[in-house]
Amino acid sequence: MNLQANYEQIPLKEYAERAYLDYSMYVVLDRALPFVGDGLKPVQRRIIYAMSELGLAASAKPKKSARTVGDVIGKFHPHGDSACYEAMVLMAQPFSYRYPLIDGQGNFGSSDDPKSFAAMRYTESKLHPIAEVLLGELGQGTVDFTPNFDGTLEEPSWLPARLPHVLLNGSTGIAVGMATDIPPHNLREIAAATIRLLEDPKASVADLCEHVKGPDFPTASEIITPREALLEIYEKGTGSVRARAIYREENGNVVITALPHQVSPSKVLEQIAAQMRAKKLPMLEDLRDESDHENPVRLVLVPRSSRVDTEGMMQHLFATTDLEKSFRVNLNMIGLDGRPQVKDLRTILGEWLKFRTATVTRRLEHRLAKVERRLHLLEGLRIAFLNIDEVIRIIRTEEEPKPVLMERFGLSVDQAEYILETKLRQLARLEEMKINAETDKLEEERARINVLLKSPTKLKRLIRDEITADAEKFGDARRSPLVEREVAQALDESDLVASEPVTVVLSQKGWVRAAKGHDVDAEGLNYREGDALSCAVPSRTNQQVAFVDSTGRSYSTLAHTLPSARGNGEPLTGRFSPPAGARFDAMASGVNDTRLVLASDFGYGFVTRFESMLSNKKAGKQLINLPDGAHVLPPPITAEPSRDRIVVATTAGHLLMFSVAELPELDKGKGNKLISIPKDKLESGEERVAGVTVVAEGSGEVTLFAGQRKLTLKWSELVEYGGNRATRGGLLPRGLRRVDRLVTSG
Repeated sequence: MNLQANYEQIPLKEYAERAYLDYSMYVVLDRALPFVGDGLKPVQRRIIYAMSELGLAASAKPKKSARTVGDVIGKFHPHGDSACYEAMVLMAQPFSYRYPLIDGQGNFGSSDDPKSFAAMRYTESKLHPIAEVLLGELGQGTVDFTPNFDGTLEEPSWLPARLPHVLLNGSTGIAVGMATDIPPHNLREIAAATIRLLEDPKASVADLCEHVKGPDFPTASEIITPREALLEIYEKGTGSVRARAIYREENGNVVITALPHQVSPSKVLEQIAAQMRAKKLPMLEDLRDESDHENPVRLVLVPRSSRVDTEGMMQHLFATTDLEKSFRVNLNMIGLDGRPQVKDLRTILGEWLKFRTATVTRRLEHRLAKVERRLHLLEGLRIAFLNIDEVIRIIRTEEEPKPVLMERFGLSVDQAEYILETKLRQLARLEEMKINAETDKLEEERARINVLLKSPTKLKRLIRDEITADAEKFGDARRSPLVEREVAQALDESDLVASEPVTVVLSQKGWVRAAKGHDVDAEGLNYREGDALSCAVPSRTNQQVAFVDSTGRSYSTLAHTLPSARGNGEPLTGRFSPPAGARFDAMASGVNDTRLVLASDFGYGFVTRFESMLSNKKAGKQLINLPDGAHVLPPPITAEPSRDRIVVATTAGHLLMFSVAELPELDKGKGNKLISIPKDKLESGEERVAGVTVVAEGSGEVTLFAGQRKLTLKWSELVEYGGNRATRGGLLPRGLRRVDRLVTSG
């Protein structure tokens, strides 16, 4: 038997595209983005409406939250109860909403953990008084009602908001291909800007920003974004706002009293504690959380001493923790045309004013229709009073009195029915006076409404007066002060480390370590088998250490990051990436302005600042140009190049002293000749520079080492070897003509 297939065949690609597009539009329009009119997403609107239907007004007794959630998901929002309850809780949290719409009783979470709220079976809730702004005109013909999901009930398509709620509490949401991040604002400021645009439709965004200073978060943290940047946000509809915690000093301690919006105090404490554990906050000794009911935020930071730069410490914490936070702004919402769009401030308020004007017009027309209907009925009732005996006779004698009354007195159906439904006690003479008084009052009201509907100017005045009244009733002072400040910058890592003396030791095979103190016997340390001391320099834990390899490239790292001298250290090739086959020959440490004499054993050198040796790249940077076969010598420090003398010794026993000022100061290069060495001896390796050192003019001693022998030359003896740069110098005594190295010893 052939049965006709009851299905449609379409390509999978077309079906997938259509299904995904339908889902995308559903998420955008019915879940994630707020409507410019009432500023609510569908789930929020349904929660507010369901609570009003349950009679949970601000003056009513609260009911279990589970009751409300049950009504919402059972009648209007067929989704998960937990998601619905979470949306409801959010509208009740004073630290999440600038103007909470729901008055929650019980555990509705805390700023430390917004999601720590109790289950809905334990909490109770009712509407907050400000919800009247959204619901007050609901039953006055101001909105369209649509069938709910199963068609058994009707729900409002929007709520007749009397204020631009979309900007008051803001909104966040992620749709498909778009998102929204609308920050909360101050009610009085938004009302003032709305009235400004109402009275001056040509007002620019800059004009409106004379009233709207910026976002106003539920917390009292400072907004540090410059005024120009805030204006640009309201002109473009996108940007970011930075908020910073507020602190004060009490008895030498730093007390943080306000945190940026949605920042958890416990998270901030954990971020600070993590830095303390990593020894990156040496200026901080302790931190405590003294928050309580009277002081919702009170975080106490205890500096290590009174000499700590509190301002510098807080700037660092602002930059490295959530004490300073940036909030994205994306004024994306569903407009009056039903389409999502990123809007500027003027467009938002302009569309809302159109929405409000239409709402007020509908309200007036609805009231006018009721007034006219009532006047129509009262007119029929007056006719009945004037002919009361005839009316009674018709009602008593006629089987169908309604058509007879209509024909006899020229009444409408409604008037005749109303007369027939009138109670006997209302036929008293006194009632006629009441009818006349009510008629006069209603006619006066009808005239007033007609004037409003026919006069745009008077309609604007009514809207303005209603906005002003609501602003006075529900408005409050700004909570987030606007203070223009520079974005906080973190301190350099060297500034965060306690300054303690260390000796950095480099082995011949390139292993490095740091020993505490400066009186360290570097040669006496344990080395790996086949390894020995190459060089050692004094440093401090907060200083950089620079290393120079056999190709003339320099590398640098902080001294406090080096491993302890208790072990064998670590290979520098693990930190840096020198060229293949290169070895580390020299190192130095100091501050940026420290000047050193950088020389090669080929007899060339120059003066350079320590800053020129630093490199933040693993591959380092080229510092000194070395001929093939040349090596870098340990660089001595020169405190006063104009007065210091440089002492150069060769492996053949030649010694020369001349002024450091004769050398050029370079950032990189080869330098000038220090001492003359015959070319044949230099190329054969028979003679090289054994070392260079620096002594102060008129003082200081130099010790030369030649195998097991050593010789200390005082200043009076060194003068005999003085000469000009690039000369041969004097010959040392016999037995010291195979110099290994020389050091300044006094």
